[in-house]
Amino acid sequence: MKRPTTHQRQLWMSKRVREGINSVLLTGLTLLVLAVFLMPLLYGVVTALKTDNQITTLGAPWWPATARTFTYEGQTYDIFRVVECDADDNPIPWGRDAENLTVPDCFWGGHTYDWALVVRQREHAEFLDPEEPEAGLIRWEGRWRTLERDWMFDAQWGNFLKAWNTIKFPRLLTNTLIYALVTTVGVVGSSSLVAYGFARFPIPRKNLLFMIVMATIILPGAVTLIPTYAVFNRIGWVGTWLPLMVPAFFANGYNIFLLRQFFMSIPREIEEAATIDGAGPLRIFTSIILPQSMPALMAASMFHFFFAWNHFFEPLVYLAGNPNKFPITVGLTAFNNLYSQQTNLIQAASLISAVLPLLVFMAAQRVFLQGIVFTGVDK
Repeated sequence: MKRPTTHQRQLWMSKRVREGINSVLLTGLTLLVLAVFLMPLLYGVVTALKTDNQITTLGAPWWPATARTFTYEGQTYDIFRVVECDADDNPIPWGRDAENLTVPDCFWGGHTYDWALVVRQREHAEFLDPEEPEAGLIRWEGRWRTLERDWMFDAQWGNFLKAWNTIKFPRLLTNTLIYALVTTVGVVGSSSLVAYGFARFPIPRKNLLFMIVMATIILPGAVTLIPTYAVFNRIGWVGTWLPLMVPAFFANGYNIFLLRQFFMSIPREIEEAATIDGAGPLRIFTSIILPQSMPALMAASMFHFFFAWNHFFEPLVYLAGNPNKFPITVGLTAFNNLYSQQTNLIQAASLISAVLPLLVFMAAQRVFLQGIVFTGVDK
């Protein structure tokens, strides 16, 4: 067997190095994009775990924390980090003379102490050492407002429980889940029937009708809001779920387009074989078209489920004055108005509302992201 030449080995090594560099760059770029997308979620989680005091305190750390305190003789004092040095920038030893203290502006950093602030004056302060409070007060020359407080990690998991109990999450989640599931079944079921008709039947002026259906996608909802509200109010549906659920059973232009394009990609050979065996259009639709179109049906279901879960404006209009039927979006708005100063509770409530859609997506991702198999025969 002929051994590779030096030039061939160099080319092979150069190729491997380029492939390694490309792999590292691609992985790094992917992680960077993922981090950018996850930053709002991280911010929401961190904020939800903070205390009210931390949010309103200047200079507080970004992570969930509580300011350390020291209780002495029935009084609670805040703990600050004090830096001390002598005139030569040398750390001052313990037990030093208070007259030798200088303003803590050390070139070499000095020495850091965690002391409890007892007396607050403009140009000086007096502290207690939490480890040796019997030693008495320690005088420190400088402005105490320039000192940093001592913080310790303290995640407030009780914020989620407080938010859960404050706005009656079980009722809001139940209302939203019923609304999302019912409208998802209605939209996907009706849209699949209409899309099947456009994809397989020789309808007169079919292309023109399809263009009209597609035109409804670009029609702003604000244009039809007042007429539809007047109609629903006239028949007594305002204040109920009917104006939100009934229209869902009359198909949706976006889902019709998505499913029609998928149905048209399914070859007709299996349908022709089923027709020879005596299957009618409805049997073909339920036994052949729908099983072959599970990825598209799952995509349409997920799109509408997430849309219904986050739907806000129309539930706010039609359910005004009936808080027992509010979905979670409208309920969170009322919660935000009541607790606008407590952003930690607002973030906790928002995260709770996002848990169920996340679980639904994780449960459906196997079907949603799987490789699409169009047919059981070769094209």
